[in-house]
Formats: sequence, C-alpha cells, structure tokens
Amino acid sequence: MAGRLVKRCACLLREAAHLAPAGPPAGRLSLARVARKTLTSSATSPSSHFPVSSSQPLEKEQSIPPYPERQEVDELIRKATGPEELLELLGGGHGLQQDQAALVVIRLSRLLSERPEDKAWVVQDARFQQLLQLVSSQITTVWHGTLVKLLRSLYTLALPATSKELLSVEQEVRWRMRRLKFKHLAFLAESSRMYCLDLVEQFGPEELQRVLVALAAQNRRSLPLLRAISYHLVQKPFPLNKGVLLDLAYAYGKLGFHQTQVFQRLAADLLPHVPSLTPGEVARCAKSFAFLKWLSLPLFEAFAQHVLSRAQSVAVSDLCNVLLAFARLNFRPEQEEAFFSLVHEKLGSQLADLDPALQVDVLWALCVLQQARASELQAVLRPELHTQFLGDRSPRGQSTFQKLLHINATARLEHPEYAGPLLPASALDPGPPGPERKVTPLQKELQETLKGLLGGADRGRFSVATQYGWVLDAEVLLDAEGQFLPLRDFVAPHLSPPSDGQLPPPTAKRLAFLRWEFSSFASRSKDLLGRFVLARRHVLAAGFLVVDVPYYEWLELRSEWQKAAYLKDKMRKSVAEELAK
Repeated sequence: MAGRLVKRCACLLREAAHLAPAGPPAGRLSLARVARKTLTSSATSPSSHFPVSSSQPLEKEQSIPPYPERQEVDELIRKATGPEELLELLGGGHGLQQDQAALVVIRLSRLLSERPEDKAWVVQDARFQQLLQLVSSQITTVWHGTLVKLLRSLYTLALPATSKELLSVEQEVRWRMRRLKFKHLAFLAESSRMYCLDLVEQFGPEELQRVLVALAAQNRRSLPLLRAISYHLVQKPFPLNKGVLLDLAYAYGKLGFHQTQVFQRLAADLLPHVPSLTPGEVARCAKSFAFLKWLSLPLFEAFAQHVLSRAQSVAVSDLCNVLLAFARLNFRPEQEEAFFSLVHEKLGSQLADLDPALQVDVLWALCVLQQARASELQAVLRPELHTQFLGDRSPRGQSTFQKLLHINATARLEHPEYAGPLLPASALDPGPPGPERKVTPLQKELQETLKGLLGGADRGRFSVATQYGWVLDAEVLLDAEGQFLPLRDFVAPHLSPPSDGQLPPPTAKRLAFLRWEFSSFASRSKDLLGRFVLARRHVLAAGFLVVDVPYYEWLELRSEWQKAAYLKDKMRKSVAEELAK
C-alpha cells in the first residue's frame, strides 16, 4: 500500500499547488456512496487498490459540514495517559462520532509508542477491534488531517496488511488524494519512509523546492525524506533557478540538515546569481548559510561586494542580518575597511532606533569581528538599555545578557581607552547555577586526565565561570619550574567577585584549558566559529595562556598515558610560545 501511495504522491505533489483546495478539508465526500461499494471489495478486487482516474466525471460535492465544536470526550481523549482509559470510552456512553474514534486510535498509537509492552494485549482486546470497526464505519466523515494521521497510526500499530479496517482507511486515502492539502501530502510521503528514495526520484526541482519549504514551514525534520532529496540534488544535473536555490538554502538552514555536497552545489550555483539578488535575498541567503555553519569564501565575498555596490539602497535590517552571518562564521571580506565603514555609517544614526535586543546582537557581531567603536559600546552599555535584560530569565533574555557580558569584556580588555559606562559589578556575578548542562565525553575525559596530572584538588579549578561571560574548562597556575601552584593561595581577578590572596610570583603562568567540540567549528573545517574566536581572544587578553583541546586531536588519543602526555606537551608549548615573544 505504501508503495502505491508513493506513486500517487509523486504525481500529486507536482500538481499540489494547483489542485489542492484552499478551503478546509471536505467532511462527507461526494464519493462516499461509490467508496463504500469499493471498500467492501477492496480485499478481493485488485483493481480496487487504484483510485478512479481524475478524467472520470465525479458527482457534485455535497455541502461541507462545519467542523464540530469540541466536546467533553475530545478532552478525555487528549488527557488520557494509558490505553485502558481510551478503550473505556467505547463503553462509557460517549457515542464517538466523526473524528473522535479516529482520534482515539491516534492517541492510542502515541501512548503505545511510549509503552510498547502494552501493544500485544491492546491489539488483541475486543474493545480495540470494536474501535477499528467503528472507525471503518465512520471513515467518510473523518477530516483530511486526521485521516492521514490515522493511516500513519495504523501502520505504527502493525495491523495485518489484510486487515479490512486498514484496507478501508487506505482506500479512503486513495479516494481523497487529489483533495488533500499539500501539507497532508508531505506528511503522507514522510510516513512512507521506506519509499522516500523512489518518491523523490520522480521529482523535478520545483517539486523538491515545494516539499522542502513545506517541511521547513512545519519544522518537520524528516531525515529519510531529507536524505532522499539531498541524494537526488547531488546526483541529478537539472538546473536550479534563483528562487529554487534560495528556498533550498532556507529550508536546509531552518531544518539544520547538513549535507556537504548539497551545500557545495548550492553555493556554486548561487554565485552567478548574486548580482541579480535584492539586498533582502542576500541577507536571507547569508543567514541560511550561517545557520548551517557553511562558509563558501567566493560566495560570501560576493555578498560583501553586493552590499557595497548597493550602499545607498541597502536597508539597515538587511545589513544587520549580513553582519550577524559574517560574525557567526568569523568572516571578514577582502574589502574589510570599505565594508565596515559602510556598516558604521549606516548604524551611526540608526543604532539607537533598533530593537534593544537587536542592538546587542549587532554590537556583539562587531565585537567578534574586532570592529566595535567606543561610541557604539557606550550606546549599548548605557544603563537605560542593559537594565532591562538584567532580570530577564527567559532563554532569549539570558542569551542577550550573555552577549552583554561579552561586549562589556570587549570594552574592558580590548579598548583600554574606553572610559565607560560599563555593566555594574553586581551584573558580573554568575549568580546561582542554573540547570546543569549535559557533560560531553570530551569534557569528562579532559577533566579526569587533568585531575590525574595535578595530584591535588587545590591545584586546579574546573568549569570556571569568569566575569567575562565565558566558562573555562580548567585553570592551573605554573611556577618557573613548571610545577603546579595551589590556586586558592593566590588572587584570581577573573572571577566574580575576584578572590582574595597574594599575588602570584612574577614568573608564574596562569593557564586556561579550552575544549573545542565538533559544534565549535564551521562545517567541514578546523576554523572556529566567531563566538569561540571571541572567547579565546578574551581569555588571552585577561592574562591567560590558552591550552586548546580540539575534538579532532583528542579523538586520536587512545590510552590514558597518551592523553596525559598530550596535555603536558600542550602546556609546555603554550609556555614556550609565551617566552619566545
């Protein structure tokens, strides 16, 4: 059945934009009388598995009944926490009608996916068989969206392929195929995961575009479908026009799906179209590639040149999006001076008019690219702006506040002439720890190996939250002989509040260990993303020697001895490089 549905979807997805109705799905189909006749013979008649040709005349549709108001039983279905609660609805005098029986099956399928041990007895339960018969008898009154989800649920419940109730639902889906909205067709295609490659093989570029945009709009990250689409984008030589390329880049960025060969093709095919793009399209495309952490130097150089060539007409919002994309990837154009002069010129009079959170984002991007000016730092660090983020505990508010800490650190560490204002000392205190993040394997192994080297708990700090908004994986203090010193005996100005103690010896070196996970790098690259370049720069400016521990070097170390020797060698190199300056 799934294979036949794939063939139908392949045809209908091509025509969905023209054939799918704009209004709500039909309630009772005009084909109900014919469909019921077909359903009774679908198990025995081979021809009944295929829908009537669209060229055959159809009866005039009956009027579409309004969607029924929510009833008490709908709430009971939604709140049910176990299969028994749902099955009891059949004998409770509720009189399941229209979508309700189908909704019970859908909810039952979801619960059983969480409790698979209950599936065997539920499928054999007489009430479940009664429920399936009720669904089959009411199938023509089920709405389109519910019908598609019902079919998927029945597949999940692993009913026999010859089940009359399953065949009934399949036949109804075939009858309604041309009436389904595009999102329902995409959902149906996703449900037939085994056949995704066959389905996509019949698509052209416009069909691929529509499917990807539909998935992105629903934030539906169907990996089998995305892999199949990516395979055919790489294998098929068909040309992709500008609109298709922009939508593909947007969809891949929105869904966060990485496929190197697809990105290479998109970047190469987009490059000749850049001169004809609008500033808004350039901003949108740059943003999409930044989400994907994919840096194509020729393409991004073309973006920068495009902005410069349209300096008078480019909107500040588009310029901000391009700037944020450049900062995420730590990209600086060849015409760096001209580009950032334009940025400062555009922002000079309009920075204060932007949304406060956007002001912080834009200045943070300039800090990453080492282009922030004192006047811009003053505009964002003024109390009138930053106080609104100090008590904001929402994820968005916390992200903005972290960027404010980074901006404050930039002003203190990289702009010695900066006279203020700065964030108050109370804002630099990390406060009570939030929910602990999951410890990564690299983080755990690094800490365990380093603890073995230190030989004492007082000779190192781990997960060190600094007043600059960055967290060090570890911190140690070495004397002139390369021996570890007890950190608690010495002052630590980078903590918030700074810890008291004596000044370390003049020859002592303070080392910070920074691990770089796979996600810290641009895609298929050993170049750090802009955020982590800024972190490393700030730690160096704060007086540390940095010991970098990238994931790709750590993965090559097999034994504990190798890991310990690796860290010792890294520390020696950091100290030697400092002494050689």
